[in-house]
Amino acid sequence: MKTGKKHVSGILIVYHLPIFYKQGATVQEHIFSFIEHSEFPIYGVNTELAFPKDLAKYSFDAIILHYSVFAAGHTYEFSSAFLNYLREHHDTPKIAFFQDDYRNCQKRFKFIDEYNIDTVYTCMPEKYHDLVYKKYSNASTVFTTLTGYVTPELPQIARKFRKPSSERTIDIGYRARQLDYYMGIGAQEKHEIGEKFLKISQEKGFDLALDIEVQDQKRLYGDDWYRFMGDCKGMLGVESGVSIIDVEDKVKEGCDAILKENPNITFQEIYDMYLHEWDNKLPYRTISPRHFEAAAFKTCQILFEGEYSGILKPNVHYIPLKKDFSNIDEVIQAFKNDDFRNQIVENAYNDFIDTDQYGYRAFINQEFDVYLKSLGLTPQTIAEDIHQKLLALGNYSNAKHLKYVVTNFWKWNFPGRKVIVPFVKKMVGHK
Repeated sequence: MKTGKKHVSGILIVYHLPIFYKQGATVQEHIFSFIEHSEFPIYGVNTELAFPKDLAKYSFDAIILHYSVFAAGHTYEFSSAFLNYLREHHDTPKIAFFQDDYRNCQKRFKFIDEYNIDTVYTCMPEKYHDLVYKKYSNASTVFTTLTGYVTPELPQIARKFRKPSSERTIDIGYRARQLDYYMGIGAQEKHEIGEKFLKISQEKGFDLALDIEVQDQKRLYGDDWYRFMGDCKGMLGVESGVSIIDVEDKVKEGCDAILKENPNITFQEIYDMYLHEWDNKLPYRTISPRHFEAAAFKTCQILFEGEYSGILKPNVHYIPLKKDFSNIDEVIQAFKNDDFRNQIVENAYNDFIDTDQYGYRAFINQEFDVYLKSLGLTPQTIAEDIHQKLLALGNYSNAKHLKYVVTNFWKWNFPGRKVIVPFVKKMVGHK
């Protein structure tokens, strides 16, 4: 489609990054890895800051839609201006990254078709691509990617916060939270491994210093999380993801109806009554950034048995725990063997951290850029004046963006909100 716009031989990445976002580090790392590591000139626009008027003047070789704009699931972080821009560039190659795409699937499939999304990057295993995206949408190309990769900063952070093994005060630590029933058995494993490990350890008297919590309010963020990980000799874990891909949006709907009738129903009861029909038919399991973090912090991982994207190997990178805990005595014996435990952490560090194989740079250069080139695109140098104008599209200092931030300030949750919001509302005349 001819748009009459100035064409830029570069890539646009559209993302959503709220200013007050407690859990934003891994999202930011993923977003800016494209800009930092790609051979192609890539320019970012944050939908949180409204549609930059000047963006309408330009077209690009390709458009990346980052998973952050789809994160809410039931709604997408696009204003009508952004959606109109996508419609105007119907024939521009569009590449969408999705995460947690086991839910709200029909909305996603419709979006792919309506906005002519050519390529999908998903965390679901490759063997399910045909049963999901190829069956329910017109996406022509589907790739499996990881939820996150090793950043150049991670080894530095780990060196700052990790203690020598002999000085760590926690033998085995863990943080998780309970997830919704409709996500299946796989999602329940996240809190069950912590609860059961703690209970059995106390019953058997393993004489371990444990710090295990599975309540949402006990989760740790930022430096607190790094300090915790750096003080743990070992850490529990499971595969990231769920055991049900709700492709027709029926599972959650049915679960919600049952829970409305019986709010106190247990997971096992709702599983026997309803969920067993779908559970593990289309599972969505993968390795997560937590596994790479543990490797960087030289913290020994005790994990439920699983595939872990074919990357983590049992008794090489982690100590495998059976999901029925039938081998827990052997697991504890192996963990208490200092030589074996140290070998596990060194294997993980050497294979995942002391190499660029699982780093963002490798993913962008060796996979993503290669795909762009397969589309016939080549990296170009952008004229400096245009380059600066495109950088300004994503610049927080842009006056119109600042106005948007100020006038929407009252919507966001942040410390001191009750005091500050009334003042801001009065200042901008918001009622």
